[in-house]
Amino acid sequence: MIGVKFDQPGLGLKQPDGSVKGFDVDVAKYVAKELGYSDDQIEFKETVSANREPFIQQGQVDIVVATYSITDARKEVISFAGPYLITGQDILTRAADTGIANVDSLATKKVCGAQGSSSPARLVEKFGEPWKGQYLTEQQGYGACLPLLEQSQVDAISTDATILAGFAAQSPGKFRLVGQPFSEEKYGIGLKKDDKETRDKINNAIDKMFKDGSWKKYVDANFGEFGQFFASPPALERY
Repeated sequence: MIGVKFDQPGLGLKQPDGSVKGFDVDVAKYVAKELGYSDDQIEFKETVSANREPFIQQGQVDIVVATYSITDARKEVISFAGPYLITGQDILTRAADTGIANVDSLATKKVCGAQGSSSPARLVEKFGEPWKGQYLTEQQGYGACLPLLEQSQVDAISTDATILAGFAAQSPGKFRLVGQPFSEEKYGIGLKKDDKETRDKINNAIDKMFKDGSWKKYVDANFGEFGQFFASPPALERY
């Protein structure tokens, strides 16, 4: 049983036929195959940010591949293999809008973020509460921000570059990813704490995926024109 997101285009998105597609899903399938499981033996379980650690601890899933950032706090309760991708908070604008060059450009721009996400909070921390009241719009999810950006009701959307790329790749040519991340998120595969044997096997599978060209194929297939921002696989952090 593998925990993945069901609501993030390009990463983990449930299809009308019930299947799940995206970069995280491709990585999960590759790793599972290397561990000896065929596609028809894999079951995907919807996993949201808040229940990733409990699902692993309770045994509801064997591994989690769900935009899961490796942090010291999380490593206190689970283990991580990877990272298999490094991203950071970035900015999405309309393709024709070249006036936004980096995070400092957002000081006087209308920005859309998702309620409950850490990404808007990072901007408020940088620019202050008055900025929040004047320039920040928060929606229930980043998918709801895209129409606002397209219709020029906001100037930018800001969150993980992977999430922005996944949404924007659905509308080729309409949006521009600035490509100036101002945080670092290392996506890892979560598993039961101190299961070193399985962790080593997963790391070996990730390493093979990097070297045989599969990783780059998955990047290009899921992020389209934005795959250029994820050009090279990261270094594994074995422990």
